[in-house]
Amino acid sequence: MGHKKIIFFDGDGTLWFPKKTKHTIKPHWVYKDSSIKNPLEHLVLVPGALKTLQELQKRKILCVVLSTHPTSLANAQKVLEKKVSYFKLQKYFIEIYATEEYLESKGEHISSILSKYKMPKASALMVGDNYSWDYKPAKKVGVEAVLIESDYMKKDKRLTTVRNIENILDFCNPRASNSE
Repeated sequence: MGHKKIIFFDGDGTLWFPKKTKHTIKPHWVYKDSSIKNPLEHLVLVPGALKTLQELQKRKILCVVLSTHPTSLANAQKVLEKKVSYFKLQKYFIEIYATEEYLESKGEHISSILSKYKMPKASALMVGDNYSWDYKPAKKVGVEAVLIESDYMKKDKRLTTVRNIENILDFCNPRASNSE
């Protein structure tokens, strides 16, 4: 498992989800419901997300958002930045990327960012809520991945899952001591 130095987070279903359905159905319905004018008003942070990000920051672990949104890349980037800003999470992330709408895109971004920061794959972790879009692309490029358990992802004993977002702290180095 090793101690992680950089964590990649998916957005919808991982950091935030629809307050009405939480982890019971895939969160993307909130963007497709024509009666919803502003999807942001229907999203809430996943319980424990802020506390987890604060703790990761204390431990000096780099955090990146990689999230796919079914629109043009430029628009998806604006939408993602708006969500991060809406939840006041900007200070917790060194990079925020909307990824292209094909399954390998997150893996490509992970590889590129690891290269940019000169970090080995063993020091990285991808945290998501969807096997095809989050878990598999990370594993394909040699990066450890975990899924947050939900009602919409089938339980598969071969996958690494965590009950809630706070459990990802178990993958990270212990808090730095005050003497550093």
